[in-house]
Amino acid sequence: MNVASSKHRWWTVLLLLLSSAGLVPSAPAQDLKVTLLGTGSPAPRMDRFGPSILVEAGKQKLLFDCGRGATQRIEQNKVPFAEVDALFLTHLHSDHVVGIPDLWLTGWIRGRTIPLRVWGPQGTREMMTNLEHAFQFDIHMRRDVDEKLPSEGVVVLAKDIEQGVVYENRGVKVTAFEVDHGPVKPALGYRIDFAGHSVVISGDTRYSEGLIRYSEGADVLIHEVIDPDAFRLKNPSVSQERVQTILAHHTTPEQAGTVFTKAKPRLAVYSHIVPPDASDLVTLTRKTYSGPLEVGEDLMSIEIGARVVIRHAPR
Repeated sequence: MNVASSKHRWWTVLLLLLSSAGLVPSAPAQDLKVTLLGTGSPAPRMDRFGPSILVEAGKQKLLFDCGRGATQRIEQNKVPFAEVDALFLTHLHSDHVVGIPDLWLTGWIRGRTIPLRVWGPQGTREMMTNLEHAFQFDIHMRRDVDEKLPSEGVVVLAKDIEQGVVYENRGVKVTAFEVDHGPVKPALGYRIDFAGHSVVISGDTRYSEGLIRYSEGADVLIHEVIDPDAFRLKNPSVSQERVQTILAHHTTPEQAGTVFTKAKPRLAVYSHIVPPDASDLVTLTRKTYSGPLEVGEDLMSIEIGARVVIRHAPR
């Protein structure tokens, strides 16, 4: 018998027994986890829901934008609604906010007992006040008449924010910065820092030097993208004037590649993909960027620690 081999087998058995008994510590959790809940655009798609990104920093869960289907994706991700600490909005275009009533009210129905905090650009507070008015009948019935749900759980604490640090709690810092979404002003991007790691979310923007500055040193940069040729082919009935207007609000793959080259993230990721089935994004981006790049998918997660680990959703 090989003595070394026998000893190795015995150690393996012993470690398995200790591990099953909880006596061997598991690998440390990643400091930051990012889940792309929705990577789509205004066009309804079953494979690409509306823009929404969940960032888990330690025990905090922060949501960025709340497009169509965000609530369903949170459920698929097995995250209790009551554990979503705050919602941050990049801008107030409908595809980024249409899922808010579902998140807010379904979260209340499913057990949230504290107010929902919402931060966003100017107009956010007014929008949330109007949503409270719009759903007043439902709120009254569930809170006062029928189910007697806790009143605090349906309260909204909304705040209009500007560029700068907008959130600091238990080591998590969220910094908002202005991006260039054409005439749509204000429009924001966000940088989230925690435990020496960081992720940047571009929001909707065309090429932006400000975004590059705030992205320097980030582990992961999540950026929107539009493929002009694919968009034209997909929408032949749309006038050229309308096409040019849309293109002027967004970033081409070649432009995004320049952003990535200058910012130098450990990983670049595309989200808010227009058109949703654009197939040449990587090839076009390689004209200006040679680093790590992923085309985002719904429910793709990115774990950021000593390594950056990408996990795709089960097919």
